[in-house]
Amino acid sequence: MLVEERYSGCLLGLACGDAVGTTVEFSPRGTFAPLTDMVGGGPFRLRLGEWTDDTSMALCLGHSLLAQGGFDAADQMQRYVAWMQHGYMSSNGVCFDIGNTVQQALNAFLQTGNPFAGSTEPQTAGNGSIMRLAPVPMFYGADVAKAIHFSGESSRTTHGAAVCMDACKLLGAMLVVALRGGTKEEVLETTVYTPTTPEIQTIAAGNYKTKPYEQIKGSGYVVASLEAALYCFYHTNNFRDAILMAANLGDDADTTAAICGQVAGAFYGKSGIPSDWRSAVAMGAEIEQMALGLLGV
Repeated sequence: MLVEERYSGCLLGLACGDAVGTTVEFSPRGTFAPLTDMVGGGPFRLRLGEWTDDTSMALCLGHSLLAQGGFDAADQMQRYVAWMQHGYMSSNGVCFDIGNTVQQALNAFLQTGNPFAGSTEPQTAGNGSIMRLAPVPMFYGADVAKAIHFSGESSRTTHGAAVCMDACKLLGAMLVVALRGGTKEEVLETTVYTPTTPEIQTIAAGNYKTKPYEQIKGSGYVVASLEAALYCFYHTNNFRDAILMAANLGDDADTTAAICGQVAGAFYGKSGIPSDWRSAVAMGAEIEQMALGLLGV
């Protein structure tokens, strides 16, 4: 498979996961008829293919990396603020579904000018930085050490808790392996990054693989969120099934599916994403153009 396929798949996969999962966002697992397709609707009454904050922030991050030629925390935060205030990079022109931790960090940045505004408090360890991660390991894909470092730094702007940064570093490493064509085992058991927090060490060790499905949670907590996304990738053998399993966990369904979509999209490639999802997803051509830009083609 061409590397262009994997890059397009990674970013389109994030957006498609987001667009599928938003339909049952905030609904506890078991309280809704399981999703079998991308259908739109949900709490924000979105049109088919429209996505939420996960993809908006990922596109802000990707545009910043390309415009600045690398990692510029202040520029990233300015773009996130433009999304918050003006709907920049929104699928429908307005900002919606913004997380509390993100909003607090952006307001702090506006007051102080310090772009590393993410709270370091453990109780703020949400999934709002890992959900948008893909552009960082994509941009730094040729240098895994830089990819891992800047994956952590990309969290610190809004989510400074150690476990958030560690989760982003592990996923960043996994995405580089996937973008390079690694096997599923090589992706999930990568040794290019050794986590520093016990929670992420447990995920790197693959403990989730043998957990009962009932114990997998689609919550907003970054550890549960990454675990759920990797569980769904591990226990399925195609993009569609991985995303539907992730979304049907409910609760923070759009983000679980967006995280899963980054890995599954890079692994299965653009052609592994259902063609009707690819054609329906909002701003699909722009997302694919950004993916190829991050590759440097």
